[in-house]
Amino acid sequence: MARRGKKKGRPISGWLVLDKPVGMGSTEAVSKIKWLFQAEKAGHAGTLDPLASGMLPIALGEATKTVPYVQDGAKVYRFTVAWGEERSTDDLEGPVTKSSDQRPAQTDVLLLMPKYTGVIMQTPPQFSAIKIAGERAYDLARDGATVDIPAREVEIGRLDLIEHNADRTIFEVECGKGTYVRSLARDMGRDLGCFGHIAELRRIEVEPFTPEDFVTIAELEAARFGERGESADSADTVDVPVDFDAIDALLVDTSAALDCLPQVAISDDAATKIRLGNPVIIRGRDAPVEAEEACATARGKLVAIGAIEQGMFKPKRVFAG
Repeated sequence: MARRGKKKGRPISGWLVLDKPVGMGSTEAVSKIKWLFQAEKAGHAGTLDPLASGMLPIALGEATKTVPYVQDGAKVYRFTVAWGEERSTDDLEGPVTKSSDQRPAQTDVLLLMPKYTGVIMQTPPQFSAIKIAGERAYDLARDGATVDIPAREVEIGRLDLIEHNADRTIFEVECGKGTYVRSLARDMGRDLGCFGHIAELRRIEVEPFTPEDFVTIAELEAARFGERGESADSADTVDVPVDFDAIDALLVDTSAALDCLPQVAISDDAATKIRLGNPVIIRGRDAPVEAEEACATARGKLVAIGAIEQGMFKPKRVFAG
């Protein structure tokens, strides 16, 4: 029988709410964070384009089991639309495909905005991660193909105009999963008859996290390396004694991602049974009798996500003690 290889890294768990800088890709960011924490496992909850900055929640260890709950959360973006040009990528990266000398007045923009609130139909950009016949749309677009991407429903909770001048308008939008802000810029530009593309994009919130949770790369490196700084040929490995207390203190607890679920407090004995995959009876005056999803905690620590049926908690996803 083949032997399992030893896991590399620390079994550290929690959420790191990164303030991603412009120019860094989401995969690159996850790799950087995983290395800084010397973590066994890491993943992000929602891609952020390299040209965009802002909130990229990164899950470490057991927190990766809660990624879907953050991906489904509402997001808030602050973005600038440059009027007069449409581009192949709907942002600054691609070449200009259409142009116009016309510019919208602020009143024209305000009158248009109600069309882009509520549940709307939106066509994702040609350069997007949408799969068409098993291939990513951006791969097809880079090969010169024009991709027929079907429109789909997305939800815009609010769309506010922050600042306007002749050439640019700054907006703030709160939207649901699957919304493309680049498509908003493209479609508004077409409706206004002047074309438009994203000139600047920053994600400022991903529910349940807020800007108060932001941590920068510089803050992480300072916490990890202190005064000696990061060395390109750093010999740090999990086998070298390193004090991780300062950087670990920057993590948000795994359970924060599950604030949207009913919370059930259980005893230590019940926690042991649940971690073995067994259902337990939920006790307490305020305990829910039925719930499609709920999370069980013992002494404030996350134990499991599961369903409650007829007063019994049935675990679906268990977390290490």
